[in-house]
Amino acid sequence: MIEVDADAPARVDADAPARVDGRSARAERTRAAIVEAHLALIDAGDLRPTGERIAERAGVSLRTLWTNFKDMETLFAATGRLVGERLDALWRPIPPELPLTRRIAEFCDQRAEMLEVLAPSARASALREPFSPQLRRNREAAIARVRHEIELVFEPELAHAGPGREQLLDALTVACTWAAWAMMRDAMGLDVATARATLARTIGALLVDAIAAGLR
Repeated sequence: MIEVDADAPARVDADAPARVDGRSARAERTRAAIVEAHLALIDAGDLRPTGERIAERAGVSLRTLWTNFKDMETLFAATGRLVGERLDALWRPIPPELPLTRRIAEFCDQRAEMLEVLAPSARASALREPFSPQLRRNREAAIARVRHEIELVFEPELAHAGPGREQLLDALTVACTWAAWAMMRDAMGLDVATARATLARTIGALLVDAIAAGLR
């Protein structure tokens, strides 16, 4: 029988924090792989990927997938954040003191690029949005995002609109959303360059009209 000295200090496992940190890092890598696999399938045209296909693409078991994400809603939330990170990487500040025509051109170049990146996930979300509160929240966040970008780039013209500021901002937001882009690209069959030119013309008309109204 081994005798234990009751008065001896308890042994401290110095490696325990490192093991915990290692497990956390592995768990984060697994979650990231699942989210990236989900988005990769959507980008490849699989607009309603199943858990089985996502797990296979990520190189994990189906059990591991559902251990890390309790349901599709939590996966939709994580995928929405990854899409947001992609858009963040594309955004470049446009100084509001630049001439209006240049700001419109630069903004529409960026917006067209962002909308093309967003296109697969937006099409996939449209199939499930009626049944998914999280996808509707993702859409609301996307609309809030472009609304904020419009405010940053076109604040001088919005300020000039006076009492009509919010209505002008609403109109600009509608013109810049995925729904408007999908109308041009999918319903009307416009190529990217033509859709981008149409967006620029719409934004220009709205802003010039607002400026003219302010001068009357």
